[in-house]
Amino acid sequence: MNDPRQQPWLPELCRLPRLGAMLGLAELVVVVVALAPDGSRHWGLSDFLSASGLALWLALAVTVCLCAARTPLSRLPEGPGTVVAVGMTALIAALCTGIVHALYAVLDVQGFAGVVGFWRFTLGCATVTALIVALALRYFYVSDRWTAQTVANARAQADALQARIRPHFLFNSMNLIASLVRRDPVVAERAVLDLSDLFRAALGAGDGDATLQAECELAEAYLSIESLRLGERLQVQWQREEPLPWTLAMPRLVLQPLVENAVLHGISRLPDGGTIVIALSCAGGQLHIRVQNPAPDPHARALPLMQGAGHAQRSIAHRLAWRFGPAARMTGAWADGYYACDIFVPVQ
Repeated sequence: MNDPRQQPWLPELCRLPRLGAMLGLAELVVVVVALAPDGSRHWGLSDFLSASGLALWLALAVTVCLCAARTPLSRLPEGPGTVVAVGMTALIAALCTGIVHALYAVLDVQGFAGVVGFWRFTLGCATVTALIVALALRYFYVSDRWTAQTVANARAQADALQARIRPHFLFNSMNLIASLVRRDPVVAERAVLDLSDLFRAALGAGDGDATLQAECELAEAYLSIESLRLGERLQVQWQREEPLPWTLAMPRLVLQPLVENAVLHGISRLPDGGTIVIALSCAGGQLHIRVQNPAPDPHARALPLMQGAGHAQRSIAHRLAWRFGPAARMTGAWADGYYACDIFVPVQ
């Protein structure tokens, strides 16, 4: 694993969205200056276009230089490195604006640069550029750190789900398999294989994405083991409306924890058991997954169980939002003796 201290701390500007943001900030400064009610002079269209060209040129030059110097600047401590980066942008802006002012003087052109003294024009542009770059770097730095923290939280929650699934299955399933070895070795062998598949998937809970098909197979393996324990009390009904995006990338351990909640907090708490309905459909560019099961009144259940179910659902909702953005939704509600959990994710 890479040491976080070896990762560049300077924000990455070598991406089109970041370049677009820098160009947009430069143009925004020109618009603000042009609209400022100082009464000094009237801006014509040619002045505005010339100033826009200069601002965009400065933004492009500064962004490219910071992109190229990201690695060496990141070798410095953050404080001194930031001062060097901002100072470098001020120097670049001073050189570029000095060249522009000299061209105006040589060509004897009257414009937004020609009517301002050399040092005022050069140092003023350099100062404004340095301030804008400092604000942009600060914003991108905070944004990158927030993104890294969100990824770390998602990974930690996936690891928490992974840790929660191990003890629950390990003891109950091994006792079940031990009781089946002599009575029904074929069923015991199938249970061992299902358990092996389940834990192999759980071991990679925080690493990369799974697919819709892999999530369904994991849920089937879990239900196969639990059906041996609960017998006729557990019935499963799969409703698949083809075509379905079986190769859609999804975070790991999304469907299985919902099915586990349906068994632990629903089926296993009812004397007669019940049927878990798992419905999958895709319409309008959106995948819909529904897990529905009979369940006792949640207000009459023990608080620790309610907290356990809620933790799993919050973790899944958080990881879906991180993977798919605001287009992903997850809802869960109890009504008329049934608990239903719905997941909506865009099909990309």
